[in-house]
Amino acid sequence: MQKKPRCIIASVMVSLFILAAVRAQDEMMVVNDPAFKDLRRPPAVFRHDEHNETAQIEDCNECHHVYDEAGQLVEDESSEDQRCSDCHELQASGDKPALMKAFHLNCKGCHQEKKKGPVMCGQCHVRGFAWAE
Repeated sequence: MQKKPRCIIASVMVSLFILAAVRAQDEMMVVNDPAFKDLRRPPAVFRHDEHNETAQIEDCNECHHVYDEAGQLVEDESSEDQRCSDCHELQASGDKPALMKAFHLNCKGCHQEKKKGPVMCGQCHVRGFAWAE
């Protein structure tokens, strides 16, 4: 008779685990750009709002930058309504880094500068979490 309560408890625990996993997937976002083809690694896992809250980032242009024709950063402009590939190509062009390098310079570079956040490949490019946008 004790097997029945154990089965019920186990069923409830499994259900809660599945519910938590589904909820986590709903909140999951990835940094992805359709310009990338044949990826060796999955897109970087990125929870935008959680990241900005933790990093205390309030201005979008801190990450979503805009440069003028002379290559100077435009202080009050933001590229948040554009994809990175709108400005960066797969290969470097002039002073513009290639698309993948631009992502890494922006994200990983900031993490290294502030000595906070992931910098190893597998910490961002998590296998098994490659969901489409």
